[in-house]
Amino acid sequence: MKKIRIVSCGAGNRAYGQILMLARMEEYDLVGVCDLYKDKAETIVNKVKELYNQEPPVYTDYVKMFDELKPDAVLVSTPWHTHVEISCVAMERGIAVAMEVGGAYCEEECWKLVDTYEKTKTPFFFLENICYNKEELLATALYRNGVLGEVVYCHGAYRHDLRHEVTHGRINRHYRLKNYMEHNRENYPTHELGPIAKIIGINRGNKMLTLVSRSSKARGLSEFIKARPQLQDLRHVEFSQGDIVETLIKCENGELVSLKLDTTLPIFYSREFNIRGTKGCALMEFNMVLEDGKFEEKYANHEGYAKYVNNATEYYDKYLCDLWKGVTPEIEAEGHGGVDYFELQAFAKHLINGEEMAIDVYDAASWMCISYLSEESIKTGKELQVPDFTRGKYKNRPILDVTELPIYDK
Repeated sequence: MKKIRIVSCGAGNRAYGQILMLARMEEYDLVGVCDLYKDKAETIVNKVKELYNQEPPVYTDYVKMFDELKPDAVLVSTPWHTHVEISCVAMERGIAVAMEVGGAYCEEECWKLVDTYEKTKTPFFFLENICYNKEELLATALYRNGVLGEVVYCHGAYRHDLRHEVTHGRINRHYRLKNYMEHNRENYPTHELGPIAKIIGINRGNKMLTLVSRSSKARGLSEFIKARPQLQDLRHVEFSQGDIVETLIKCENGELVSLKLDTTLPIFYSREFNIRGTKGCALMEFNMVLEDGKFEEKYANHEGYAKYVNNATEYYDKYLCDLWKGVTPEIEAEGHGGVDYFELQAFAKHLINGEEMAIDVYDAASWMCISYLSEESIKTGKELQVPDFTRGKYKNRPILDVTELPIYDK
């Protein structure tokens, strides 16, 4: 098999694990690493050399890296505001793009991404790893097989205590600090929205119509800073980012989608993923599936959930896709429980086989646009239209799941 010659733009926290994976995956040949902070790139390259006896060259100028190395593909894992620009420069050169997630800053940015892809037809893959997660893929299979009935409501959250990461941004040279100082929005929408959009066919027979967002006050980071002497240089900073941002999206096919950003208050991690249909629901937080007619009505109260916690495991044998049925401990030890490996493997498979990308440029634009729209909605109090980045093509685009799912006769 001819290996994909790939480079990485970015060598920060997110890229670190991905670069090590690329260096050991048989589908890839890691040929270059670029970061504005040269020491970061050198650190990861030294690790690659130590573990795999490879020493890709280090760059601080990604354009120079593209032009000198002429790679087949690039992993874009840089600060959010640079994703689109780097991806478009790569596509203009015919370099296939695997772009990390984040939010867009304006509509023009999203259209630039779409227009560049449509002009160049360079393969583009959006690295939303949660689309490959076990719970989300189980829910997808349940819905495709009619277990949940017609989906009416979906909810997802990015509930992740990031107070340390954000407030240590100057020390660790992390871009989130600047974002939390300057913006108030749903800044990381794709973990919540991505799997939901795939399930209900956004850009493939369905589209988002309108959005409205609301924000709480911003207090979490300031209180966190007050209690820590080492952070007193931030004591007078006024953060813009509200502690909780909630967004409601109305879809053309009638579904209501609820998203929540919750990153600056004490809480344990959860995506709160749940899919509500006319015949049942899938609830990630309790690893639970409820089918109408298969649970006793006497348990349909505030105490009854305990009887069904973790019952989703009963659906694995029949409905879980082969991707997760065949998972090994080695894969689960990879980034985020294996999903980082799955998405990089999928990118390679799509490229090598000349296949349509399972998470494409239209998904990237429509999921990322939630960020700038939510910021505008919070500022103005208005409900806003969500652009159709497919320019009407969504009506005839067939459903495309990220992996083959078991489908049974109804």
